[in-house]
Amino acid sequence: MQFLYSKHAGDDQFSVDGDLYKYIFKVRRKDTNTPLYFRNLNDDILYKYDVTAIDRKKATLTLKGSEEKIISSSSDLHIGWCLIDPKTIEKVLPLLNELGVKKITFIHCDYSQKNFKPNFDRLEKILINSSQQCGRSNIIDLEIIDSLNEFLNSNPDSYFLDFSLEIIDDVDKNDIKTVVIGCEGGFSSAERDKFPKDKVFGLKSNLILKSETAIVAIASKLL
Repeated sequence: MQFLYSKHAGDDQFSVDGDLYKYIFKVRRKDTNTPLYFRNLNDDILYKYDVTAIDRKKATLTLKGSEEKIISSSSDLHIGWCLIDPKTIEKVLPLLNELGVKKITFIHCDYSQKNFKPNFDRLEKILINSSQQCGRSNIIDLEIIDSLNEFLNSNPDSYFLDFSLEIIDDVDKNDIKTVVIGCEGGFSSAERDKFPKDKVFGLKSNLILKSETAIVAIASKLL
């Protein structure tokens, strides 16, 4: 664990209890004389706290120092991800966070099942745990949008992963700031008609990839 998360990180003093208390003092067996490092994931500051009081259920922490420490990808990769099963998203999201993806927009595409609806509170907790592990000083920005049309209106320079003779290695990766990944079943013919022909690329593989495999492969290639 590279740091601990609390929305109170930055306060002169705050208390920890419940699961966080158990994790620090029961699981990690932190000595009360050892400083604790926290982030709030809203700024790039690493906050140092000392334990100034403790009992069997709660500890009081007092701020002793701070430093700006930015640990994140230099890329601003934005992925438009046509909605798939939220349980699958939850499994893949930590990998994308570790790779340094900046933002994910979930899109209700033609082949997305209509009952798919991500739980953003749960996804945020997953991302926070991921950043604590990998040291990233922020988390992926998440949003959801109603259609591919709406997404393209806001992101007209998007690239698309689809079946294509041109592979990603033939494209200048510096040009790709936003890329759209299809759901299971890919894109509908109506959606494909919206793709600029010069912004469609594929992977150097003759295998059909699941959506979650494709998104990790593309993020790895671009980052």
